[in-house]
Amino acid sequence: MAYQGQRGLNPVGLGIAIAINGGLLAVAILTATTVVTRIDPWKPIEAVNVPIEPPPPPVDMPKPVEKALPDPAPVPPLYAPPAPIPVPGPIMTTTTDMPVAPPPVAPVVTAPGGTGTGSPVTVASPLPVLVNASIDPRYRADFQPDYPAIERNLARDGVVVLRVLVGANGRVSAVEQVSATSDAFFEATRRRALSKWRFRPATRDGVAVESWREMTVRFTMEDR
Repeated sequence: MAYQGQRGLNPVGLGIAIAINGGLLAVAILTATTVVTRIDPWKPIEAVNVPIEPPPPPVDMPKPVEKALPDPAPVPPLYAPPAPIPVPGPIMTTTTDMPVAPPPVAPVVTAPGGTGTGSPVTVASPLPVLVNASIDPRYRADFQPDYPAIERNLARDGVVVLRVLVGANGRVSAVEQVSATSDAFFEATRRRALSKWRFRPATRDGVAVESWREMTVRFTMEDR
C-alpha cells in the first residue's frame, strides 16, 4: 500500500552530488605533495678517544694549630692547717770565763842539806788547774728570757751584754750590766739569769769555786 504524499529520490541530483565529490577527491589527489625520505646507506660508527685532563693535584690543607692548654690551677685543699707562729727568742753567746782570783800561794821554804850555814832554798808550788764554768745542758732551754711586751709591740730587736757571778752551786748570785739596747731587755735578762740560769761551776784543782762569766743575749723578732 503506497502513500500518495511521500517524495521519491531525484536521480539527477544524486548524480550531480556524486560528480562533485569525485571531482574534489581527484583534485586533492593531484595536488597532494609526496614527501620521500632519503635514507643514507649505513656507515660504521667511529669511536673517538677524547683525552681526559688529569685531575689537579690535591691541595694540602693547612693543619689546624693545636693550642696548648694551660695547666689547671692547683686546687687548694679544703682545709689547710694554720702555719705555726714563730716564737721570738734570744740568741745567746758567751765569752771567756773569769774565775775569781785564787788566794796567794805561800812559797815553801826548805833548809839546805848538809852542815854549815847557807841561805834557804825557795821551791815554787805548782799552779792550780782551773776549769771555767759552762752552761748546764740540762737547763739550756731555761736560758731564754721572755720577750719584753713593749719591745714586741715595737717589733724591735735587742742585744744585752752582762756579767754574771756563778757560785759554787752553779746558780747566778750577781748580775752586772755591760751594755743593753734598752732597760726592758736588760731587766728581762737579769730576772731570768737570777731565777733560771744554771751552770756547771768553775773548779780549781777539782774544787768548785765562784767565777765571773760574760754572756751576750740577742733578742730577734723572727717574723715582724
